[in-house]
Amino acid sequence: MRYDDSPPLPESRSSISPDRPWFARRPALTVALAALAPACLAGWVLTQVLTGPGPDGRQPAGMPLTASRPAAASDAKSSATPGTGPSATPGPAAAGTGAPSAAPAKGPLAGRTVVIDPGHNTGNFQHASEINKQVDIGTNRKECDTTGTTTNSGYMEAEFSLDVSRRTRALLEAKGVKVVFTHEADRPWGPCIDERARIGNEAAADAVVSVHADGASAGNRGFHVILPARVKSGAADTARIVGPSRDLGERIARNFGRTTGSDPANYLGSGTGLVVRDDLGGLNLSTRPKVFLECGNMRDDKDAAQLMNPEWRQKAAQGIADGIVGFLGG
Repeated sequence: MRYDDSPPLPESRSSISPDRPWFARRPALTVALAALAPACLAGWVLTQVLTGPGPDGRQPAGMPLTASRPAAASDAKSSATPGTGPSATPGPAAAGTGAPSAAPAKGPLAGRTVVIDPGHNTGNFQHASEINKQVDIGTNRKECDTTGTTTNSGYMEAEFSLDVSRRTRALLEAKGVKVVFTHEADRPWGPCIDERARIGNEAAADAVVSVHADGASAGNRGFHVILPARVKSGAADTARIVGPSRDLGERIARNFGRTTGSDPANYLGSGTGLVVRDDLGGLNLSTRPKVFLECGNMRDDKDAAQLMNPEWRQKAAQGIADGIVGFLGG
């Protein structure tokens, strides 16, 4: 269709009646063109609407914008993607921004809450005075936190624990679980061990897992799960969580060993992969079923090679998630 500002071609002189001058027919011609123009314009508008924006992505000048495609669910919220380092995971929308709230979780375990506690914090090395302050763990007082260990090549336990925790979160969220972290290295240091316990308690978590790697001497290999002992002193009272915590720990140990191919620790736990302790504030102060998992020994070269392998870390996360899902009845 021709649509521009050029004038219409004049009629041939031979078509004009000899007894009427050409200019006398202008009114009739004008009327005909006036009737034709709206139809042409309507056809052009319809074409633009059907074909959409031009190749440069813009609507034609003077045209109203067409409604945009609603964002898919994956556009609204990104899950943590397993990788070799920390994943970019968006936090909740800032208060007062008017952003829509996230859609309710869907899956067989929707409505269940799990707290994941990535051990230590990479910033702890630069905040010795803060993490050395004593906090009350019920049975006694201990340091707020520690730096954690490293492999002989310098890979930090705090890096490892955060990476595995993020991978575990993605797997649990796929089941509909609400996952709460105690931190994501989004603070300079900490949190302290009493705060870590408090986060799990206040979330009314169905299960809490603290992810770590050990720093024993070379030759000591394998994983172990630390269970809370029965303690009652000050703010510590684990009577109600000892039983369910053991169930949680046993399930994680079985699944972790199966998915990673790792053996239970050869240096403690008598080959069971289970150890009971009464000196960890994160367990003593917890009112929710909770365990610590030491995924391997960073100071042993063979274990360290596994811990630094992203594919192995994904298997570790799968083992943790499977154990938690089994505990929750999923």
